Amino acid sequence: MAKATLTVSIKNYSSWSLRGWLLTRFSGLEFEEIATAPDDPSARAEILLLSPTILVPCLRHQGATVWDTLAIAEYLNEVMPDAGLLPRDRVQRAHCRSICGEIHSGFTTLRASLPVNLKGHFPGFKIWSRAQADIDRICQIWRECLDETGGPFLFGERSTADAMYAPVVTRFMTYDVKVDSRIAEYCRFIMGIPEMKEWIAAAKLEPADIEELEVEY
Repeated sequence: MAKATLTVSIKNYSSWSLRGWLLTRFSGLEFEEIATAPDDPSARAEILLLSPTILVPCLRHQGATVWDTLAIAEYLNEVMPDAGLLPRDRVQRAHCRSICGEIHSGFTTLRASLPVNLKGHFPGFKIWSRAQADIDRICQIWRECLDETGGPFLFGERSTADAMYAPVVTRFMTYDVKVDSRIAEYCRFIMGIPEMKEWIAAAKLEPADIEELEVEY
């Protein structure tokens, strides 16, 4: 029997569930995945950004119940310290926490105008100027990290930062966001890691669609 459970919502649309799932997979912690029903109110609230209090994804392990994605990352770093979810170097660790905090609480225009949709592809999608400002900032963050560490992950080896920004990578692909070659290379790399391939393959098998997220803006 798995020692932990991770509750996630609809994979095709769920940025936060993807983050929590990648973090848990990156950590190496054995877990059982529990999927919420497509009509579950908490799942829809997470996906549609309708609730300030989001309880999915939720990790349960040895008496602990952890539902905030950054809290999941910190918890997993404690219980699986050799997984490297945070860089070993003090300065890089602080940098990693800072950029993870930025994606956790910011970029709201990008989230609202380019929702995660792994089945979708909208070439020529019109990007609002405020969303473009979010995109430019994210690309700056990635470029600085990759220039400092040399890649292929943001901090050289895979970390919390790659899990936290992975849904942005999918958004760039879904909406055909134009980026420079360095950023495009990072996006292709992340989309090609086994964990992302597994999540996306499962998402494409889901029968459920959310009408609100199938409209071209």
